[in-house]
Amino acid sequence: MSDLVIGADGVPRCAWAGGDAEYLRYHDEEWGVALHGDRPLFEKMSLEGFQAGLSWITILRKRPRFREVFHDFEPSVVARFGPDDVERLLQDAGIIRHRGKIEAVTGNARIVAGMAAGELDALMWSFAPGAHATPATLAEVPAVTPESEAMSRELRRRGFRFVGPTTMYALMQSSGMVDDHVAGCWRTAG
Repeated sequence: MSDLVIGADGVPRCAWAGGDAEYLRYHDEEWGVALHGDRPLFEKMSLEGFQAGLSWITILRKRPRFREVFHDFEPSVVARFGPDDVERLLQDAGIIRHRGKIEAVTGNARIVAGMAAGELDALMWSFAPGAHATPATLAEVPAVTPESEAMSRELRRRGFRFVGPTTMYALMQSSGMVDDHVAGCWRTAG
């Protein structure tokens, strides 16, 4: 597999973006773009947790429904979800129906709702590496880093769930804490 794919528009992109229109849009507009704010980062944490064991395109395609049933991932609203809400969500074919993941999102929302405004953002961004080399190839892109391991440990210490080091590295990539666009991709910073 080549590390780059040339789109129909003649633009070189990371090969994982492939030819799927939603993946291309996500690659071009979201992945690796600095994301700040407690609510957006809570949403990203939740969706990355739902992605564990699945393909990201599955999550992207279900994201509109996730946003609807989780009230746009507003932590103070999701924090009030109870057992009846979990059961309702387990019946919704528009999302990933996994009890542990749903319960993790509601529990994580309670933790975020109890934090000071901006605290989740500051906490997560405190683990962003100061410098990050542009990967020359996809093979150079790690699945886990010391920073994602440290973030995972701290989040788990605070009671968060579905925040393993691989999941947290994916969050770091998607929220722009690191730039893993490969050399030659039009989105590469370096």
